[in-house]
Amino acid sequence: MNRIISIVGAGRVGRTLGKCLHDLGWRMGAVITRSDATSRAAVRAIGRGAAYHAITPQALEADIILLTTPDDLLASTAAELASVAARERVALRGKVILHTSGALDRTVLKPLARLGAATGSLHPMQTFSGRNVPKLKRTTFAIEGDPRARQVARSIARALGGVPIDIDRKNKPAYHAAAILVAGHTLALAEAATQVLIDVGFPRRRALQTLLPLMRQVLDNFERLGPRASWTGPVARGDYAVVARHMKALRRYAPEFHQSYATLARLSARVLSAKPGTQLRELERVLKNSRGGKN
Repeated sequence: MNRIISIVGAGRVGRTLGKCLHDLGWRMGAVITRSDATSRAAVRAIGRGAAYHAITPQALEADIILLTTPDDLLASTAAELASVAARERVALRGKVILHTSGALDRTVLKPLARLGAATGSLHPMQTFSGRNVPKLKRTTFAIEGDPRARQVARSIARALGGVPIDIDRKNKPAYHAAAILVAGHTLALAEAATQVLIDVGFPRRRALQTLLPLMRQVLDNFERLGPRASWTGPVARGDYAVVARHMKALRRYAPEFHQSYATLARLSARVLSAKPGTQLRELERVLKNSRGGKN
């Protein structure tokens, strides 16, 4: 790969993608963060690149510019890049600018598109902790943008061993919400369950040793058997008396515990039951009759 790629906002995602691409032989250009220290650290993590602590014309010298800033900074970053390009008279025609937001589409890059850049988005459906390099092989990369941007995004995804999937820009928020349901919210559920076990006498280590094999088996069953065949628990069995006891037990904790249990019971009946209407009506009766009558 002879083209040069610059990374603007080289945090967890930017560093990871930069390192992986550099290891594959891609040429690194500007690596930009908010401070000298973090930009130098990002270059060290990536293995190559020129460190900058502000957006400079050098960022626009690359053939491909990857914006990996947080979502709430993308619009201002795009505007600043466009301002630098206009001020320095840098031609953007022929350049490809991609962001990595899961929820936003290419319209956030409009100031750059107006100057001739091909714009789009490239979102890896993977979690980035910043402590290790996640496995990107077979990871889905959601691709969206104008034709040239999509072409380059696909080449990046495939180079990383991922699977590029085109997605309509209006569907990106729902696509990203699906990722958060199983990534961000799974962590909250796991920690909530851990705290309940600790409260009833488990050391944290034992609580984790109890829950993690259970979670892994659930996912294994989901993959091998499918959702309905893997569904277990009182709602799956129609054992609503147990649901009522669970609700009563969880009321000793913060309200989010029993409220989440009730909401997830409803969601389970909706998406897993062969007869969701019947099961939801029975479940609603039990939830309303649980202590306090509010869920």
